Amino acid sequence: MGRFSKMHGLGNDFVVIDARETALDMTEARAQAIADRHAGIGCDQLILIGNSDRADVSMRIFNSDGSEVEACGNATRCVPLFVGRDVLIETKAGLLDARAVDGGASVDMSEPRLEWDAIPLAYAMDTLAMPVSWEDLPAPVAVNVGNPHVIFFMDRLDGVNFDRLGPLIEHDPLFPARVNVNFAQMVGDNHIRLVVWERGAGLTRACGTGACATAVAAVRRKLASGPTTVSLPGGDLVIDWAPGGHILMTGPATHVFDGEADWARF
Repeated sequence: MGRFSKMHGLGNDFVVIDARETALDMTEARAQAIADRHAGIGCDQLILIGNSDRADVSMRIFNSDGSEVEACGNATRCVPLFVGRDVLIETKAGLLDARAVDGGASVDMSEPRLEWDAIPLAYAMDTLAMPVSWEDLPAPVAVNVGNPHVIFFMDRLDGVNFDRLGPLIEHDPLFPARVNVNFAQMVGDNHIRLVVWERGAGLTRACGTGACATAVAAVRRKLASGPTTVSLPGGDLVIDWAPGGHILMTGPATHVFDGEADWARF
């Protein structure tokens, strides 16, 4: 039997497994089976905490479809709570410094990547005002915050068919690594309403990297400045970024329960 913790950040939920003492071979099929909400444990992402030669711990992230991804902001905030102290975390997106705050954590998400080939896009273009769109959506912004994001700033989000547009854009050939799709609305000074279609997971209640990418895009377009509140269906995150600097993300993290499972059954 192996132990796990069920955790979430603003309703974006995780099965977190400690593999530092006992290694666990994680495959796409096994991750998908564990994440299945009907026949498995159920989660948006599976998080595997391991040892690291470069940091306090390592973190591997698997979406509910079994695909392994580089970064997850909400999961990163859960790591200090899971480990019990501030931690430097090795991820496929680089080293992330996560520090506990009252009710959650604050994470240095490093610098965003803004070049077209770092997103990545299939061909060169301006990432601040991309000369492309889908149906009647406005021209988007592209940002990489450890994983690829495209952001649409809209006058209103009510009535948008996220379930149809999300997968259409996620799988567009313009994005060779697929993409996370962010639908944003400015609702006040330094205040953004956001809905995210996550690559490999679909609609979730919150997306930490999506909030970071969208705040960066808003600052680049001069729609926001300084600390920005990003309101997702699951709650609020505060994102602070200035051009040339690192992104600081602050928000809640919650431990729900601990459990045991026979990993050989997955």
